[in-house]
Amino acid sequence: MARLPRLNLPNIPQHIVQRGNNRQITFVEPDDYVIYLEKLKYYAKEYSVKVHAFVLMTNHVHLLATPTTPNGVSKLMQSLGRYYVRYFNQAYKRTGTLWEGRFKSTLVDSDNYFLVVSRYIELNPVRAGMVKHPAEYIWSSYQHNAVGKTIGLITEHSLYMQLGKDKLDRQARYRALFDDEIPSITVDEIKTATNNMWVLGNDKFKKQVEAMAGRRASPLPKGGDRKSVSFINSRK
Repeated sequence: MARLPRLNLPNIPQHIVQRGNNRQITFVEPDDYVIYLEKLKYYAKEYSVKVHAFVLMTNHVHLLATPTTPNGVSKLMQSLGRYYVRYFNQAYKRTGTLWEGRFKSTLVDSDNYFLVVSRYIELNPVRAGMVKHPAEYIWSSYQHNAVGKTIGLITEHSLYMQLGKDKLDRQARYRALFDDEIPSITVDEIKTATNNMWVLGNDKFKKQVEAMAGRRASPLPKGGDRKSVSFINSRK
């Protein structure tokens, strides 16, 4: 079955995941993280992509970013991925691929999911058991959004800006969001939408995306129980 074209619409945030091939390590030394973030900033500016949140894990990357052009994210990830593979192979005297095929992505319904996805990203090290609190992990936008350490590649989204009247107020209110655990059903929803490259949002948002993109935003409904009354009635 032919794969659906990637959803690339300007001015709509995307949750992006890129994994190491066979889940292999992609960041070994601190310099690796630094180089990746420097080039992420460079190519984000080059292709007019606003990065709002990120986490660099040992074998994969999560980003929350908004392109201002239709293919901005694809160009960013392709250029960044190629550069980093060359750097990594040279640094560690290896050859071959580093990343696992295509990066995964999902369009994010800002009103209902943006801040949840941002928290989901920054909580990755906690879920992985690497730290007890996101503030303990330095390779994450939590340092900017919640702690107050300026990270130049971050562009604060309008929804983040609305959290408070000034920088300190926004950081405090953002930190307070982490007092509540993200429901497991929401975590699964984010993972499913991203891994299958569907849309993360409510039905209204999905219909809007389908109208703009000309492709499905969610999987087709299953046939269901053909003996059930509801199924029979739905076929009339």
